[in-house]
Amino acid sequence: MSNLAATMPFATLMGVEIEDATPDRVVGALLVRDDLCTAGGILHGGAIMAFADSLGAIGGFLSLPEGAIGTTTLESKTNFLGGAKAGKIVRGETTPLHRGKRMSVWQTKITSEDGKTVALVIQTQMALFAGG
Repeated sequence: MSNLAATMPFATLMGVEIEDATPDRVVGALLVRDDLCTAGGILHGGAIMAFADSLGAIGGFLSLPEGAIGTTTLESKTNFLGGAKAGKIVRGETTPLHRGKRMSVWQTKITSEDGKTVALVIQTQMALFAGG
């Protein structure tokens, strides 16, 4: 599968890898590198949010209505529930909660290698159309 994250430069910089992507489910992985961590060697909250945003954006893009040319994040809310240590891999799974003509809402669950939940993110994506 081609890496859809490669179309997003920041996701590429972070090292986001897409493992599965359909309009109903996006799964990705991220190696927790030292440069993505807090001083304590734990994945930074901003990196968690950016990882989830990348997955939700791909889901939104794959679900665009006819005539739409892209998507943008309108809102994102994150519950941080656990940590992930440097050197480990986190996985994210994004599923749609709602898909309308202009907006879609996505839920992303990020888990550590041992299956514990690191974060739960809900975001809203807006479809973009040429000319406004």
